Amino acid sequence: MIESDKLKNVHPIDDFDWDSYEAGETYSGKSKEELQETYDQSLSKINDKEVVMGKVTSMNKREVVVNIGYKSDGVVSMNEFRYNPDLKVGDEVEVYIESQEDKKGQLLLSHKKARASRSWERVNEAL
Repeated sequence: MIESDKLKNVHPIDDFDWDSYEAGETYSGKSKEELQETYDQSLSKINDKEVVMGKVTSMNKREVVVNIGYKSDGVVSMNEFRYNPDLKVGDEVEVYIESQEDKKGQLLLSHKKARASRSWERVNEAL
């Protein structure tokens, strides 16, 4: 009896796209565009070959994962931080953006190149 009462309140949706639903598409074309635009606006705009600040989000013996506010985090070799044995999660570090994506879709970063680039900037400013 309760089930039939629920069915009385069900109204068909005339503009529902059953083909998209069956194909596994959960958003209409317009909704997808709006969602993509919102997503893109929430990300930082970055350029290759620039130095930016990032935050260490995790570390192990070989790698340091750095978040620069881009769609994916970047990985830097722990060797590039050997001068700083006190490095820990949460520290802010400078990184050089080598490439926004490699073949695996990862952000390629270098702390060593960021330090070298900043050193040259300081030398040029001093002259």
